[in-house]
Amino acid sequence: MVGLQYDISGIGSVGSNILALMPEIAARAEETESARRLPADLAAKLADAGAFNLSKPAALGGLELTPLDFMKIVATVSEADASAGWCVMIAVTSTLGAAYMPEPTAREIFGAEDVITGGVFAPMGKAEDMGDHYVLSGQWQWGSGSANCSWLGGGAMIFKDGELQKFDNGAPYHRMLFFPAKEASFIDSWHVAGLKGTGSGDFSVKELKVPKGRSISFVGDQPRDAGALYKFPLFGLLALGVSSVALGNARAALEEIKNIAINKKTPGGGRSMAQRATVQVELARATAQLAGAFSYLENAINESWAEAQGSEEISAKGRANLRLACSHATETAAEVCKTAYTLGGGGAVYSSNNLQRRFRDAHVATQHIATAPAVFELAGRVLLDQPVDMAML
Repeated sequence: MVGLQYDISGIGSVGSNILALMPEIAARAEETESARRLPADLAAKLADAGAFNLSKPAALGGLELTPLDFMKIVATVSEADASAGWCVMIAVTSTLGAAYMPEPTAREIFGAEDVITGGVFAPMGKAEDMGDHYVLSGQWQWGSGSANCSWLGGGAMIFKDGELQKFDNGAPYHRMLFFPAKEASFIDSWHVAGLKGTGSGDFSVKELKVPKGRSISFVGDQPRDAGALYKFPLFGLLALGVSSVALGNARAALEEIKNIAINKKTPGGGRSMAQRATVQVELARATAQLAGAFSYLENAINESWAEAQGSEEISAKGRANLRLACSHATETAAEVCKTAYTLGGGGAVYSSNNLQRRFRDAHVATQHIATAPAVFELAGRVLLDQPVDMAML
């Protein structure tokens, strides 16, 4: 891999370790897609490199990187393969739960240097409050990377004596409960258009006893760890992860079509694609669009990070700007991948062609709730000083 967007070699040993893995991640992208999951040995290598510890609290031996460094690393992995980058992003964001748990419990789940964790925040499960523990049942979709995890988390509505509990504002009360992955059943449901290698199938548990200490509420609880990173709302960091994957994937697509344009001859004409004015224009526009999306997101991250370091919490406008930048980046990245795919011509339709995989991966990323089109409305409400549900920011 050459000409990466970011030089991550200076981000501690993890940056250099990941750069050393990039050629293998890229070379095995087709294998990863065919397997419909990140190969176990490759996941283990990423774990050994520290790729899943980016946001883990330093008190637990994690790296507790800034959001900008998190973005750089996820985007870099995604330049090699978007599915691998996605698995890194999901595992990393799941470790945010460690900042909310009692220290002994957090260490039990997240303490090992090479541990891989994952889960689904959406409250697709049901947990009955039994005093000192919950009895959890449920089935969760989009369990990215779950086959390689030691621990999983699942969001669940909380019931007591059969009655749904509620937050103070009347909204249904839900928590994310963590349990050993070996307790879950995995369902082969991941048959999709793109991001095939993420292994984002369903998993389920039935009447599983979960100690209350292994549960968190990103909405109702306050983080035990006072680090600035944990002032970032869950949705903001999750959206940042999704957009980082999208941007890295798009940059790789753009670099690939540039190389094709320079080296591929036009049929019958003897000229390279690079000599055609239409190709020049489209590549120039796509380059500017992608660079703009990168820069906007970097600025939004820096502004939010400054707020997190200097105040109790990030303002509504700061949160909205971050979410807007993430959604804009994800949408722009998909357009850039479309341009690269279109310029690739007939060769791009083959399943072995990187451009069509990049195209498919990009458009699956746009469907994630954290960066979906509805976020533009949410951000617009804040920009226009309209009431907004802060929990969604």
